Amino acid sequence: MFLLQIDSTINPDTAATAAAQAAQKAQELRFMDLLFKGGWVMIPLAILLFIGLVIFIERYITIRKASRNDSNLMVQIKQSILTGKLDSAVAICRNSNTPLGRMLQKGLLRIGRPIKEIEGAIENVGKLEVSKLEKNISILGIVAGIAPMLGFVGTISGVIRIFYNISLSDNMSIGIISEGLYEKMITSATGLMIGILAYVGYHVLNIMVDRVILRMETDAIEFIDLLEEPGR
Repeated sequence: MFLLQIDSTINPDTAATAAAQAAQKAQELRFMDLLFKGGWVMIPLAILLFIGLVIFIERYITIRKASRNDSNLMVQIKQSILTGKLDSAVAICRNSNTPLGRMLQKGLLRIGRPIKEIEGAIENVGKLEVSKLEKNISILGIVAGIAPMLGFVGTISGVIRIFYNISLSDNMSIGIISEGLYEKMITSATGLMIGILAYVGYHVLNIMVDRVILRMETDAIEFIDLLEEPGR
């Protein structure tokens, strides 16, 4: 009975001490430490993340500028055309500094020629403006595909490290196995996260570009209809 009482008094303290030590170790395991455990694969993954962020931010800002509301632009151009002030309409388009403005400016400079020729000029400028908006967006798609693959490369590298360390020490202890598991799990998770972010960013930018294209096409049709009105 005496021994049982001693065990009952010691065991809780021992368990509490072990729990405190485990909690302290868990607190010491920082996020950056986990990333460094990923090994060499984390370097190309970090490069892909940097490239993806730079492209997304730059394209997002550019497309946002191009997609700003140009309703006043069409109203001003329509008024200038109806009053015969073509030079004023061209100046308004030039000062707008938007894809729609540059597209309509090309059409205004072709007034007096056949409608088909004006439509062709507007369409050509529109295609050029769209290609400018879509510049480098495809790289995000490449990042979305490559990042998970690099993560899987880290997985394979981690498994190889496990078996290599086991072969050297002839010991399948948790410490030896966990070192390779760190690399395997961290690189896989990082690669998947980067791939998901790039995939989402790729489609967000494409949706934004599609909206700009729809607005440009709508305003171009309105512009052509204006020129085809009787008396023009």
